Amino acid sequence: MPRLLVVQHAPTPTVQRLADAVVAGTRDEAIEGVEVIVRDALAASAEDVLEADGYLLGTPANFGYMSGALKHFFDSTFHQAGGALSEDGSAARGGGRRPYGLWVHGRYDTTGAVRSVEAIAGALPWTRSAPVLEVLGDVTEEHLAAAYDLGGTIAALLATT
Repeated sequence: MPRLLVVQHAPTPTVQRLADAVVAGTRDEAIEGVEVIVRDALAASAEDVLEADGYLLGTPANFGYMSGALKHFFDSTFHQAGGALSEDGSAARGGGRRPYGLWVHGRYDTTGAVRSVEAIAGALPWTRSAPVLEVLGDVTEEHLAAAYDLGGTIAALLATT
């Protein structure tokens, strides 16, 4: 059975609402045959990554960057999970086989957080398989619906493989 790993850092009720909607989407009743594993970014391991067939990542935008917790996740799993850098430090891969999706919440800007996650994910054997969900300010019902759709999209990709 394909396994979907959700790695998120949700330190506020706002970000937790988005995370809950993403996870609910992964468990939509129309999607069958996908095991969903949810891990806080500080608790996720390289073993979790290696055992997964797809990924959903969630983070607040902190000071123009991903959260320190999600950065710790990448720092502690990157090489074991198949990450590769070229000699100049840039991503050595042009994509990969395993789908991933990303959601980011920020008060004023999410650009740096998205860029930082995508730079690291680009050096892993992963391919972004849905548009990034970027949410600024208060979370609306429209944002929650988009988060649900993001979770459902990545889970459905695994269910069809």
